[in-house]
Amino acid sequence: MVAVFRGQFGDLENEWGKVMADGRGFLDGVLPGVTQIQSDGYKFIGIGAAITLVGFFIWSTLGWIAGIATVCVALFFRDPDRVAPLREGLVLAASDGLVLTIDKVKPPTELLLDSAEVWRVATALSMSDVHVNRAPVAGRVLQSVYVPGAFLNPTLDKASEDNERRAVLFEMSSGKKLSVVQIAGLITRRILTFVHEGDSVGVGQRIGMIRFGSRVDVYLPEGATPLVSVGQRMVAGETVLADMKSEEPEREARRV
Repeated sequence: MVAVFRGQFGDLENEWGKVMADGRGFLDGVLPGVTQIQSDGYKFIGIGAAITLVGFFIWSTLGWIAGIATVCVALFFRDPDRVAPLREGLVLAASDGLVLTIDKVKPPTELLLDSAEVWRVATALSMSDVHVNRAPVAGRVLQSVYVPGAFLNPTLDKASEDNERRAVLFEMSSGKKLSVVQIAGLITRRILTFVHEGDSVGVGQRIGMIRFGSRVDVYLPEGATPLVSVGQRMVAGETVLADMKSEEPEREARRV
């Protein structure tokens, strides 16, 4: 009898596992990555769920409003896996979002680099973008510098120098250097960094997150030419920003 019960319970457990897996697969098909949440988001989702529950006791409309807001928070903190190309020489996007500007500038002053001008690709993230940032290349973290500042509109060019930010400098095995700057925005109040000076990172590895809207600038290595265009949508850890083994010139593009 016990053996029969265990067998039936095991079958039920297996069937439940299949249902849950199918449910996660369906959700990821409709809203990619919604079943994967960045760990920092659970407390915000928990707070939202508690407020939603209380809201339904007070006034159902309030409960629905809080519930929708909680779902939006969960979507903001989603953290889907990405498929990073591994060919040597590729530089990948550090963040999701829209390419805001591409220009040649000096590297971030806070990193104290004595370097010529390099290409900077600035990406603006909306509230609907995935906000987990990823390493554009494999290498070692040489510097990680936090700079307090203002909370201007991140689409403004001066936001790169005036806003609160964190600059991270990577050194590749070739000796070339690349920097990523996480920049706070109008409603951003927290820049999270998952890597520290001296850490080794893999290409596409999660390196940080900016809460609630932001901007990420990638300063390409000397000699690298951007292969993306202004207005192009980026996918962190997948979109190729540059190819250091290619002599392809800067790309031109138009909206179609």
